[in-house]
Amino acid sequence: MSDPGVAAGGAERPALDLSVVVTVREHPEPLAALYADCVAPLRARGWSFEFVFAADPGHRALLDQLEVLRRGGEPVRVLEAAHPVGDAALLRATLPYLRGRTVLILPAYHRVEPDGLPALVDRVLAGAEVVLARRWPRKDGPFNRIQNRAVHVLINALLRVRLNDVACGVRALRRGTFEQIPVYGDNARFIGVIAARLGFRVEEIPIPQHQADVRTHLHPPGTYVRRLIDIVGLFFVLRFTQKPLRFFGLIGAVLAFAGVAILGLLSFEKLAGASIAARPLLLAGAILVVLGAQAIAVGLVGEIVVFLSPPGGVVYRLLSDSSQSRE
Repeated sequence: MSDPGVAAGGAERPALDLSVVVTVREHPEPLAALYADCVAPLRARGWSFEFVFAADPGHRALLDQLEVLRRGGEPVRVLEAAHPVGDAALLRATLPYLRGRTVLILPAYHRVEPDGLPALVDRVLAGAEVVLARRWPRKDGPFNRIQNRAVHVLINALLRVRLNDVACGVRALRRGTFEQIPVYGDNARFIGVIAARLGFRVEEIPIPQHQADVRTHLHPPGTYVRRLIDIVGLFFVLRFTQKPLRFFGLIGAVLAFAGVAILGLLSFEKLAGASIAARPLLLAGAILVVLGAQAIAVGLVGEIVVFLSPPGGVVYRLLSDSSQSRE
C-alpha cells in the first residue's frame, strides 16, 4: 500500500476518536461527494476523525478528487494497493495506518443515510464491540428482499448467527476488536458473523436505506456461487477448525457406510448364485468405501495438526470471570 499522507518511517501520531475506512473497489460513486455527505454528521458530533480511502488500482481519477480535499486541509488519506485485491485484503492492509480508537467501515457507495452513521459509533462507545447497520425500512423490490432472506436463512442454519443485513457493508467496531477478527480472502462482508461466532458483543441497529441504494441488485450466477462457497467455508472454519475429525469423519462415515451397505447387498446376491462381476454397483460400493476411508484419514491428520499447532489463534473469548466479580 502507498500512502502519500504518511511520513516515511511510520512515526507515531496522536490517537483520534474515529477512523473511517472506505474501501474503493467495485462501482464506486464520486468519492468527493461521498465524503461530503458522510463527514457532515460526524463533524457535528465534535469527534476527531480521519477518512482513509483504501483503493484498488484503476481509480486514479476518483482518488485525484481526494488529493484536492487533502491539500485543502480535510482529514483525508489515500492508500492505493499495488495490484487488485479483495475488500478483506484492503482492510487488513489499512490497519497499521489507522489512528482512531474506533473504526467505521464504509463501502465506496451509499447504503444508508449518512445521518445514521453517528449512531453506530455511539453504540461502540456505549460498550458494543461490533455494530452493524441494517438497512431498515427496506425500500427495494421483492427480488432483493427474497435474496436477502435466503442468504440469512442459510447463515442462521449453518452458522447459528441471527443477523438481518450482512451485505450492507456499513459497520463500526473497536480498534482492538478489528485487530483480533481474522479477515481474509473474500469474507470481509461477514465481519459481523465472524465476530459473533468468536464471542464479541455484536449489535445491529436499523438505519434508513439511502435512496441511491434502492435498485435491483442482480448479480451474475458466478457471484451467487461464490457467496455460497464463502458461507460453506465459514461454516467449516468457524465450527470445525478445532475438531476437523467431526466434519471429515461424518462425511467419511456416511460414504463408507453406503459403500459397505452396497457391497453387503451384492455379497448376499453372490451367495444366492447371481453374478456380480459386471455390476456397476460393485465398483460404486468399492469407491465409496475408499472415499470414506480417505475422508476419515484427512480428519485424523487435521486432528494431529490441531493438536501439535502452538496456541495463539483467536478461537473464542470469555466474556466475564464470575470468580473475580465475587471477590
